[in-house]
Amino acid sequence: MQDNTSRPLALVTGASSGIGADLARELARHGHDLVLTARRAPELEALAAELRTLGAAATVMTKDLSVPGSARELAAAVERAEMQLDVLVNNAGFGDVGAFVHEDPDRIDAMLQLNVAALTALTRAILPGMVARRRGRIMFVSSTAAYQPGPNMATYCATKAYVLSLGEAIARELRGTGVTLTTLCPGATVTGFAAESGAESLPLFKSTLVPKMTSAAVARAGYDAMMRGKPVLVTGFVNKIVAFSGQVFPRFIVFPVEKLLLGDHAA
Repeated sequence: MQDNTSRPLALVTGASSGIGADLARELARHGHDLVLTARRAPELEALAAELRTLGAAATVMTKDLSVPGSARELAAAVERAEMQLDVLVNNAGFGDVGAFVHEDPDRIDAMLQLNVAALTALTRAILPGMVARRRGRIMFVSSTAAYQPGPNMATYCATKAYVLSLGEAIARELRGTGVTLTTLCPGATVTGFAAESGAESLPLFKSTLVPKMTSAAVARAGYDAMMRGKPVLVTGFVNKIVAFSGQVFPRFIVFPVEKLLLGDHAA
C-alpha cells in the first residue's frame, strides 16, 4: 500500500520515455510520489530508480493500455493498493503514417484503444474519487494535430481531436469542484514518437525550419499549466500559430500546408 499522506500521488501513463518520462520527473521534482505505467518494464524500473534519488516514492505497474479492458484493470489495481491519486496524467499514445486505405487494421484498432478508449476509461474510473475529495489535477496529452485533419496521419489526428474535445468539455464540467483538467497540445517534439510512428521522414520532423521542443521543455510547460488549472496549453509560439490557423483558415488553405508538413497522402 502506498503511503502518500504527506506527498501528493500522481499516476503517469506512457511513462517509459519521452514526454511521459519527463512529466514524471517534473512531478517528482515538485514533491509528488509516482505510479508509473507503460508496456516496457525495464524502462519503467530505470525511471523509478531515478525518481527515488529525487526523494519520490515510485511504484511501477506494467500495463499495455492498447489492450481492451486494461485501463479498468489499472484503475482497479490502484484501488486495491488503496492509493488516492491527486494527479492523473493521460500521456500514453502512438501514431502512424500513411494513407488510411493502406493502414494496418490491427494498428488502427490499437491506436483507437490506446489514444481514445483507454484515456476515456481511466479518466472515468479515477475522476469520481477526485471530485468526492474536492481536489485533483488531470492532464490529457493531445497534440497540435488535434486542430486540423491530417491526411497521411488521418487516424492519429482524429484521435487527438477527440482528446482535445473531451478534455475541454470535462474541464468545463469540473468548474467549482476543486478538480481541474488540462489538455496539453505540443507540436513536433524531440522524442521517440517520430521513429515509432514512421514520421521521422516527414518534413515536419526532418526540416530545420520547423522548430522542435525537447520533451523536458514540454513537460515543464505542461506541469505549470496543470498546476494553474489552465484548460488548454499549446506549447511554443509557432505551434500556437499552427493551431490557430487550423481553426480559422478554410480547408483549401489548410490542406496544402498539411501536405508540406506531412508529405504525400495519395492512396
